[in-house]
Amino acid sequence: MAWMGLWWLIAIALVVLLVRALWPGRGWLGPRDERESPEKILKRRYAAGEIDRETYERMRRELAA
Repeated sequence: MAWMGLWWLIAIALVVLLVRALWPGRGWLGPRDERESPEKILKRRYAAGEIDRETYERMRRELAA
């Protein structure tokens, strides 16, 4: 009886791993490393109005250096 339970646990684990692998944006072991670059973060913050143009330009120059 215990072996039957073990086989069910293995089968469920395999299904969970398969679903995780096929889910968009995920790999076998978890999320893919798709971090935003500093430039993209800066552009996003400027577009959202978090920083003004002067700050944006200054930070962009600092990133380029």
